[in-house]
Amino acid sequence: ICQAGGIVPMVEPEVLMDGDHDIDKCAEVTEWVLKEQFHQLHYARIPLEGIILKPNMVISGKKCAKQASAEEVAEKTLKVLKRCVPAAVPGIAFLSGGQSSVDATKHLSLMNASGMLPWKLTFSYGRALQADALKAWGGKAENVAAARKAFAHRAKMNALAANGKWSDAVEKAA
Repeated sequence: ICQAGGIVPMVEPEVLMDGDHDIDKCAEVTEWVLKEQFHQLHYARIPLEGIILKPNMVISGKKCAKQASAEEVAEKTLKVLKRCVPAAVPGIAFLSGGQSSVDATKHLSLMNASGMLPWKLTFSYGRALQADALKAWGGKAENVAAARKAFAHRAKMNALAANGKWSDAVEKAA
C-alpha cells in the first residue's frame, strides 16, 4: 500500500535485547526473523528496491552475564545481514534498541568501516540519539542550550559512524 502511494515503507523486524540471552542466541533468532520477513515480502510481491530495512543489531541481552564486545556485535550483525538481506535492499537503518548512545554509534561505525557492503548502513535511533540531550535538558529552560549542544554532538557522531569515520578519540575531542 505504501509503495502504491509513492511512500517508501520502513520494514521493522526487531529482536529485543531484553532478557539474559547471549549474542549467539540473538544471532540465531535475528536470522530466523529476517529470513521469514523476506519470505513474506516475496510472497506479497514487494519490490525490495523500494524499502528500507530497520532491524536490530545482533547483541547480547541486557541481563546476559557476558556482554559481547563492540567488534563482536559488528561482526555478528554483518554475518546475519549477509545471510539474510538481499542486495536489492538499498538501505538498512538500525534501531538502537536500548543500547547506550555511544555503543550504538560505535557498533554502526565498526560495521561501516568493515569494507564494501551491498547496502547503505545508517541509523534510525530514538533513545540513542535523544538520551544525552534529554539528560542535559532535565526539563529546565536554562538547560536548553546544553541540550541542543548534546543533541548536535550525538547527531554529528552518528553521521560519522554512518560513514565508518567515528572513533573514541573523535567522540572525546568534539
